[in-house]
Amino acid sequence: MSHRILLVDDEIDILEFVRYNLVREGYEVRTAQNGAEALKIAAGFRPHLILLDMMMPVMDGAQTCRAIRQDPQLRDTMVVFLSALGEEEQQLTGFGVGADDYLTKPIKMKLLVSRVQAILKRIDESGPAAPAAGIAVDRERYTVMRDGREIALPRKEFALLDLLYSSPGKLFSREEIYTKIWGTEVVVGDRTIDVHIRKLRQKIGDERIVTIKGVGYKYEP
Repeated sequence: MSHRILLVDDEIDILEFVRYNLVREGYEVRTAQNGAEALKIAAGFRPHLILLDMMMPVMDGAQTCRAIRQDPQLRDTMVVFLSALGEEEQQLTGFGVGADDYLTKPIKMKLLVSRVQAILKRIDESGPAAPAAGIAVDRERYTVMRDGREIALPRKEFALLDLLYSSPGKLFSREEIYTKIWGTEVVVGDRTIDVHIRKLRQKIGDERIVTIKGVGYKYEP
């Protein structure tokens, strides 16, 4: 498979040099000179990896990475900062907005290519998450399929299932579920989650959602 890479940097010389070397390795490469342009390109290009500079006009790297992580269509895209800002604080900022790695300039091209190959290899080995067989949640179309049959869910039940389904095997505490589904300003009864969980189990199967007594719930693949 030819991986798609998006390079984002406001220095054209760097863009062209890195692009030339990555294309030579067999990758499909697009370039952008700021974050806003990168987001537009990424929407159609759907890159496997985005190499992102930190300091750019219009929209800097941190803002761009944050926007990428909020886009459901790009949630599986790897984001790696390639920046001249190598201080620990800058790196922590990069990881804080969702970066998968942080490389500092200048960097030897052979080393950069090697790091890119290692990162893309992780994508190939991990593959897409595979939740339990028979259940498919489509966030964009707001649908849930069970064994090829569509199941109608009210908005809160869908949001609850989508949250649990997004990270198979992860334990979500009751507090985290309350905050993400109902928000911090909404007051709901203690049994609200339990009622929604019971209704979900009736529709998708008892074995899908596991209760950790006194703590929370998780979706088991």
